[in-house]
Amino acid sequence: MLKLKVSKRDFIILIAMSVIGLISSSTVLYEIYALHNLPPFCQLPESIGSITFNCAKVLLSSYSNFGPVSLDFLAAVWFIVNIVLVVIISYSGGKLARHILRFLFGWRFFGIVVVAYLLYLELLVVRSICLYCTVMHIAIIIDFVIISYLLFSKNSKTRQAILSES
Repeated sequence: MLKLKVSKRDFIILIAMSVIGLISSSTVLYEIYALHNLPPFCQLPESIGSITFNCAKVLLSSYSNFGPVSLDFLAAVWFIVNIVLVVIISYSGGKLARHILRFLFGWRFFGIVVVAYLLYLELLVVRSICLYCTVMHIAIIIDFVIISYLLFSKNSKTRQAILSES
């Protein structure tokens, strides 16, 4: 049986936001593409200035796809890759774990860049906020903060465990 190389707490922390983001993106995919419905809580009566809380406006806009592929599908793939990388880091050791940890940082940094662009589209172009997209954005931002801490903080037990192995 494989042995966890990082603490159980760090493993859960590393994976938690990816699971939340995956649930959010999967909900949108299932509701829109399988059931042909809008997800629950898609339209909320509140607004911030001229920006409304309206998932339909965001999810059905011309900006909701990258070519023929739904951004929600790409988000689900992003979160799945995150989870796979965390599992590899957590159960492997030495050089492989170090390389994957650095790759995971780059992967999550890429996510932050995409979130910045998507926030620009939601807030300034579409002028609507999607609850499910916001959950995914927050998950990606928290993921980036976590991986930054684990990679760069001298107090990180995961960093110490991975770097101390040969």
